[in-house]
Amino acid sequence: MSLDATAAAEILASRKRERLRWLSVSSVDSLISFGGFVMLALVWELAVDLFKVPDFILPAPSAIAVSLYNGIASGLFVYNFFVTAFQTIAGFLLAAVVGTAIGAVVAQFRIVERIVYPWLVALQTLPKIAIAPLIIIWAGYGIGSKVIIVALVAIFPVLVNTIMGLKSCDQGKLDLMRSLGAGRWETFRTVRLPNALPFIFAGLNVAIVLAILGSIVGEFVGSKAGLGNLILEANFQFDVARIFAVL
Repeated sequence: MSLDATAAAEILASRKRERLRWLSVSSVDSLISFGGFVMLALVWELAVDLFKVPDFILPAPSAIAVSLYNGIASGLFVYNFFVTAFQTIAGFLLAAVVGTAIGAVVAQFRIVERIVYPWLVALQTLPKIAIAPLIIIWAGYGIGSKVIIVALVAIFPVLVNTIMGLKSCDQGKLDLMRSLGAGRWETFRTVRLPNALPFIFAGLNVAIVLAILGSIVGEFVGSKAGLGNLILEANFQFDVARIFAVL
């Protein structure tokens, strides 16, 4: 028992040392990154002041910080941030659900793949910023049109990865399920779907980035609120400090 207790204590001590070593390394990396950021800000501030660069071309970090503080204190940035965040999340969830559902149907039925998939690829080749004005006209300037734009931008990675994941299942497992008398749904639930999950999550990782871009693009085309709308307003007013603050 004493030997077991000693071995357990040594293992715990070794794990503690490894954890402390990892924390020290990560702390040093964080300090280096923060120091580099501070140095960049100082050089930027001095360069703008030394060369007398106008604020409408390149504002100093101090001016950006003041604009950021004013925007947050007034609630302007907070409100528009939540508008953009809601549009992004809603569009992303819509793309995730619809993309996964369509991908599952396309992967399961070959006739559907032959009919639908070429149209999906053609839709993906269209630049979304070109069809965004049509969506704004049809759905209005409200949040709904931005959600649709976000979903259109983000859906393709989810759709393609779902199809790839469901089709990449090991044929031996499918033959085994068929020999056991399993139906299409049972095979899908127990074999195909678990095999496709890594592909689906990889597609979702790409889709969330595209969803953010799609939300901003939709706000650029036409909106009453959102971070993209703030950037456009600041651009019209040559308020470059606010543009940097929003970014």
